[in-house]
Amino acid sequence: MTLVLRLSFDFSGETFKHVRQSTAVMNRSQSRRRRQPRTLRAHAIDPDSSIAYTWLVMMATRILVVDDEPWVVQSVRSYLEAAHFEVIAAYNGREAIAQFNAHSPDLIILDWMLPEMDGLTVAQQLRQQSNVPIIMLTARVDEDDRIAGLETGADDYVIKPFSARELEARVRAVLRRSKGEGSSILEVGPLRLDREQRQVHVGETLIELTAMEFDLLAFLMAQPGRVFTRLELLEAVRGDAYGGFERSVDSHIKRLRQKIEPNPQSATMILTVFGVGYKLAKEG
Repeated sequence: MTLVLRLSFDFSGETFKHVRQSTAVMNRSQSRRRRQPRTLRAHAIDPDSSIAYTWLVMMATRILVVDDEPWVVQSVRSYLEAAHFEVIAAYNGREAIAQFNAHSPDLIILDWMLPEMDGLTVAQQLRQQSNVPIIMLTARVDEDDRIAGLETGADDYVIKPFSARELEARVRAVLRRSKGEGSSILEVGPLRLDREQRQVHVGETLIELTAMEFDLLAFLMAQPGRVFTRLELLEAVRGDAYGGFERSVDSHIKRLRQKIEPNPQSATMILTVFGVGYKLAKEG
C-alpha cells in the first residue's frame, strides 16, 4: 500500500508533526474539502452578534499561502484562520501569480520548491509590480540559499520543519514592519500626523494625545478606508492581540474622537463598522 505524509496540526503551537496516513484517507479528506468549500454568508449571521464578530475578524488581513503540498497549505490555513487572518491558497507558481492578481493579499507565505514556476521566480515577478511582504518557506538550510531568497525580495525566511507559533510570530512581525514604512507625515482630510515629532494637528490646531491614542490614530491614518478589528488595533499598538483587552480599544477610540472630531457624538473621521471594528474615513 502506498503511504504519504500528512501534517498533523497542533493548535498549542508545538512543532508540526509528520504522520503516516494512507492515500485513501488523504483522498477522502481532500474530497470533503471540495464538497464543503469555506464560504461566509453574512446574511445568515446577526451583524451585532459575537458569532459575526468572530467570523468577520478573519476577513481583515489577507494572506496567500503557496505550497505544492495540500496538507501543508491546509494546516497553515487552519492555524492562521484561528489567529483571525483570511487565507487564500495556491499550489504552484503560476497559480500564485493568478491568486495575487485576483485577491491582492497583504502578505504571501511562499514555498521555494514549486511546480511550473519556483518560488524564487514567483518572488521576482511579484517584486516587479508590488512591495507585498513575502515570507519564503523552504527546507533549504544552506546560507547561500537563504541569501538568494532574501535578495529576490523576500522579507523573511522560515525553515521547514517549523512551529505554527513561530510562523504566526514572523507573519505578525513582517506585517508590523511593512505597515510602519513610508513617510513620517500622514495627512488625511484635516488631520496631519507627524510620526517623528509625535504631533497631531486638526487644521491648524495642535491636539494633545496619549501614546495609545497617537499610535491608534497613526495606524488608522496609514490605511484610510480600511476596516480594522479591535484585535488588530490592539495588536498594532501593544504588540499583542489578547482578546481579554479588545474592548479597551472602544474607550481609546471614544477619547480620541472627543479630541479630533467636530462632533464626537456623530463621528465623521473615525467610523464604527458594527460587528467588526473601526476605520478612518478616506476624506477625514
